Amino acid sequence: MGSLLGYTDVTAMFESAAGKVGANIKELSALDSAIGDGDHGTTMERALGAIRKAISESDSTSLKSLLYNIGWEVMCIDGGCTGPLLGSLFMGMSESVADVDELDCNALATMFESGLVGIQKQSKAIMGDKTMMDALEPAVAALREACNSGKTIEEALSDSADSAEKGAIATKDYVAHFGRAKNLGERTLGCQDPGATTISLLFRGFAEAIS
Repeated sequence: MGSLLGYTDVTAMFESAAGKVGANIKELSALDSAIGDGDHGTTMERALGAIRKAISESDSTSLKSLLYNIGWEVMCIDGGCTGPLLGSLFMGMSESVADVDELDCNALATMFESGLVGIQKQSKAIMGDKTMMDALEPAVAALREACNSGKTIEEALSDSADSAEKGAIATKDYVAHFGRAKNLGERTLGCQDPGATTISLLFRGFAEAIS
C-alpha cells in the first residue's frame, strides 16, 4: 500500500468493514440481547445493505460524494438511534474531503476526526457511558497519534483498530447511561456494549482492507 489513499482504496475500506461486521451479526445481536432489545445485529444488517447500496450506485469518484451518500443511506435505515448516529459519522467524514482526490495519513486522521465531530453533534454520550463512543474516540485519537508520529497509513489504521477493540472490551466495566440499557443500571456491568463492538469491527475492517 502506498502513502496515499484514493477513491478505490476508501471504497475497499468500507466493503471490508461491511464484511467484518456482517460476519459478526449473531454476536452483535447476542450482546444486545443481554442489555437491550436484541435487534442490533438486525439493524446493522440494514446498515450494511445501505453501505453497499451507496457504493454500488455511486456515479462518480468523488470521496466527498461517496462518504456523504453512504452516510445518508445509513441514516435513513430503521432501527432506533444506530442509523442516525452512524450516518452522522460518515456524513461528518465527508465534510473534510471536499475537492480532495487522495488522502495522506494526516488527511485520513482529519477525515475521521470530522466524523467524530459529526456524531458528537447528535449525541451527548462521552467515554465511559457504555456506547459506541467508547470505541470511536480512542480509535480516532490513536489514528491521529500514529499519523503525527510518522507511521504509515497501514500502521495508523492498525493502531486505530487495536484501540477501538480495547475500548469496546472496556465497556464491560461500565454502567450504561444511554438507551434501553440505562434502565438496567448496574446489571449492565460485565456486558460488552454492542455499539462499541460494531465500531471496533468497522475499524478492524478498515485496517484489513489496507494491510
